[in-house]
Amino acid sequence: MPNDKLTGAIGSHVACILKEEREKRGLSLKVLARKAGIARQTISYVEKEVQSPSLDTLLRITSALGVDLAKIIARAQKRASKKSPLLAKP
Repeated sequence: MPNDKLTGAIGSHVACILKEEREKRGLSLKVLARKAGIARQTISYVEKEVQSPSLDTLLRITSALGVDLAKIIARAQKRASKKSPLLAKP
């Protein structure tokens, strides 16, 4: 069973990274939502960690941003481990 704290930390960092990538590209929530084919509010909720996105939602967002989901998750995992190395241990 995965470490729940680590999983939560990774999810939190994924949300932050997605927002950073959107902002780096100068995209508004509205424009990204249109490109991804999902509601603006959904992206807002994902970025604010109000809701956990489905795999389909993550794939739509990362595709619209032109980034690889696996790389986003790897970056998030690296950040989570750096912030709290103890979380990485079961």
